[in-house]
Amino acid sequence: MNTISEMLKMKDTIVVDVRTPGEFAVGHVAGSVNIPLDEVPRRLNEFGAMRNIVLCCASGGRSHNAWAYLKQNGIASLDGGAWTNVNYHLNNN
Repeated sequence: MNTISEMLKMKDTIVVDVRTPGEFAVGHVAGSVNIPLDEVPRRLNEFGAMRNIVLCCASGGRSHNAWAYLKQNGIASLDGGAWTNVNYHLNNN
């Protein structure tokens, strides 16, 4: 399994922020996409088309739930935890 830093250096990595649109609007990882946790089940096809998925949220709870759901549905991803953690790894490695 790759670390967050390794994943963020890979081509085609996409950071998916599973917070609400309002939370996302206040601050997020540059280039990330916002797919709120409650939309994940109905947007599985989108996730299936993605490669190198790093999930994030406010503190790590929702990203973990999204990771577990994707895993149950055969979609590989990495739980990056808090978006500030992912942002730190993106900008400091």
